[in-house]
Order: sequence, then C-alpha cells, then structure tokens
Amino acid sequence: MPRPGRVALYAGAVIAAWVAALLVTDFAIEGRTRDQVASRIAEALQAEATIGSGDLALVRGWLDLEALSVRRDDAIGQLAIDVAGLRCELPPLGAALVDRDCRELAIRGTRLGVSSAAVFQLQRPHRAPLHAGRVVIDDARLELAPSAVLPSLGRIAIDVAWAEAGETTFKTPVSWILALHGLRATVELPAGITVELTYDHGELRAAGSLFGAMPIALPVSLPAADPAEDPRAELARLVGFGKDLAERLVARRAEDWLRSKLPLPR
Repeated sequence: MPRPGRVALYAGAVIAAWVAALLVTDFAIEGRTRDQVASRIAEALQAEATIGSGDLALVRGWLDLEALSVRRDDAIGQLAIDVAGLRCELPPLGAALVDRDCRELAIRGTRLGVSSAAVFQLQRPHRAPLHAGRVVIDDARLELAPSAVLPSLGRIAIDVAWAEAGETTFKTPVSWILALHGLRATVELPAGITVELTYDHGELRAAGSLFGAMPIALPVSLPAADPAEDPRAELARLVGFGKDLAERLVARRAEDWLRSKLPLPR
C-alpha cells in the first residue's frame, strides 16, 4: 500500500478509536457530570440542588439536563428554582474534557420564587461559576414576595417570554442581564397593573396602562460585567440599575403627558 494510503488508514483508525472511546466515556461520566453541575449550582446559590436526568454527548458536543430543582429555606429567606431543561453546547470531539464552558446555554421553562432579596447576597464560591458564550431563555417566570423588594409595593411577577444575552458569567441567576441583547417580558404589579417590556440592542420599550396608548422608548446603557465583583456587589448594582430605569420611565411618561396637555409654542 502506498505511504499516503497507510497514513490515511492509520489516521482513520486513530479517529475511530477516539470516537469509540468518547462514546464509552459518555456513559461512564454522565452521572458524575450531572452531579458536578448540581454541586456547582448548589455552592453558587448556597442551596440544595438536584437534577432529574441528563444526556452527555462528547463527540457532537452538548450536555442536556432536565428537571433542575434548587431549594433554600433558612433564616435568611426562601428560594425556589425549577428549570424544565438546560442545553449546554460544548466543544465537539471530546474537547469538552478540558474546556467545559458552554458555547451556548439554552434555558427553558424556568420558575423562580424569592421571599427575600437577601438570599441573593451570596458569598464568592470556591469554584469558578458557570460561563456561557451566549444565553437564550424561553418561558421564565420570576415571582418576588413583597419583602423581596419593597414591602410597600407588594408582590411582583416577571414573565420572560424570550431573552437573549451575550457572554455571561453566572455569579447570580440574573447575571445574564448585564449582557442582554434582546428581551420580551411582562411585569405584573399590584392592583392589576401590567407593563410590557421589549429590549433590542440598546433600546427599551415599555407599554401598558401606566404609559398610555403609545409605548415609551428609552436608550439604555447596560452596566458592564466586572470580573472582580463578588455576587453581592453585582446584584446590588443590578438592583440600582433597575430602580434608575423605573424612575426614567416614569419621568418620561410625565414629560410626555405634560407635552400633550400644554399648548405648543408658536
């Protein structure tokens, strides 16, 4: 057999052996990988975490997890997270054995309940938090008890129909907001008030009974992620950003209302 043919044959045999080894490794470490992911989530949120089932594909490069459950109930507060499914796109052909970052993280069917904002006042974990190059969220609901934000305001619920974010390091469950690219969401406030929010690469639009018939559009500069920040500092910055954004929306609504009532100068 000519030398190039032998080289090609040997190369093919090596590739076939490597793929076969990866298929065997899939079954060998799938359960351990699932346990490790649950352990990282539990440590990051200082809670108990379990994952119902999973599927690891080292050759094609992905990890599917289903029925993630996170629970915390102590003197600080209550936290409940249920996620129907997560899919982490990994480097193919076994590269995920050394590079475990998600190229894309898709999260669907999330239900998150919080009794107190203090449950997110997290310590820096010993292990590096989960990192993703891109995040896609479908069908998520966040419910905040009155004590979680402002007791005088009451319960708040946020339904995220869809969201897309860029590179994200998950110090908290809402770290993806710092890298937000697009969003479709509904905010439910007390007294039956709802606000429809959309965000698209730097512009936020709000519509609903509070804002009249025409949506309000605001240019928004998201706060940048800071690798040096611990989870507490990042969350505090996000809360401050949210309050500032709400004040800007109310001020813009008042400005538009005044313009509609006052006569225009000639």
